[in-house]
Amino acid sequence: MTFPITRRAALAGAGALAVAPALAKAPLSGQQAAGVYRYKIGDIEVTAIHDGFWQRPVEGLVKNADLFEVQDAMAAAGLPTEKISITFTSLVVNDGKSLTLIDAGNGDAGAPTAGAFMKNFRAAGFDPKDVDAVVISHFHPDHINGIRLKDGTAQFPNAEIRVPEAEWAFWMDDAKMAAAPDGMKPVFQNARRVFGPIAKDVKMFSDGKEAASGVIAAATPGHTPGHSSFVVQSGAGKLMVMSDLTNHPALFVRNPDWQAVFDMDGEKAKAVRRKMLEMAASEKAQVAFYHAPFPATGQIAKDGEGYRLAPAQWSSAL
Repeated sequence: MTFPITRRAALAGAGALAVAPALAKAPLSGQQAAGVYRYKIGDIEVTAIHDGFWQRPVEGLVKNADLFEVQDAMAAAGLPTEKISITFTSLVVNDGKSLTLIDAGNGDAGAPTAGAFMKNFRAAGFDPKDVDAVVISHFHPDHINGIRLKDGTAQFPNAEIRVPEAEWAFWMDDAKMAAAPDGMKPVFQNARRVFGPIAKDVKMFSDGKEAASGVIAAATPGHTPGHSSFVVQSGAGKLMVMSDLTNHPALFVRNPDWQAVFDMDGEKAKAVRRKMLEMAASEKAQVAFYHAPFPATGQIAKDGEGYRLAPAQWSSAL
């Protein structure tokens, strides 16, 4: 049975529809939900914790490439060509017996758009008191400032702090600090601020040794003198934690010979980057990067003279 629709009824209905959306609207949140993503490596559970981002000009980011080349690479990846968002992602490695944090984030000393680590860490169900070890890849502030806040508070009171032996030898050397360019001295001073109060308790690891339970160190110098990557392996699963071996993958995985302005020894960084990317591609190992777009993990594939990162597909199942 049908009912005729009169002009008056149609107008009344249209008026009701016009009012309805206004009544149904929810307040805008103005922020993202928690930046957390979990995945399994064999029997080990890895949780990526987002710490926000830092935006910087594309110009000057690559030391050995023309600006137009870099902008072309950005455009080819569908990214803005004037500024780049550099993200920060730490990892929590849970083997069922202990919790290991790989790199501690910016703490409260980063850019206004960074410093979200602890909020997201807690949202993931973790308590900083339960962290057994904090493993550091290198001493740049965005990796170590989360250990100690600006007021001196230690964020992981029960954790053993573990660092690369060669990195400690460089940044904690007073003679090297005295000889460093003025622009680099704050990094030396910041390392002393973070590690000074606990210097006697900091543990060192070297290439090929266990940095923490299930986490093997791989020396990858160049970005800094003692920069370390890591391998997490369980059963048939293998994760290569590349740390700062590359900055944004759209630039430095695609173009592994490019040298970032942050690389202290660009030639050494280039050589070790190619070696590790080739290893990841040939072994079909999963990779994680500190500065890749969140959740900062995926697979490496050979692509012409360079490589490409195939980001992991989000899954609700571990």
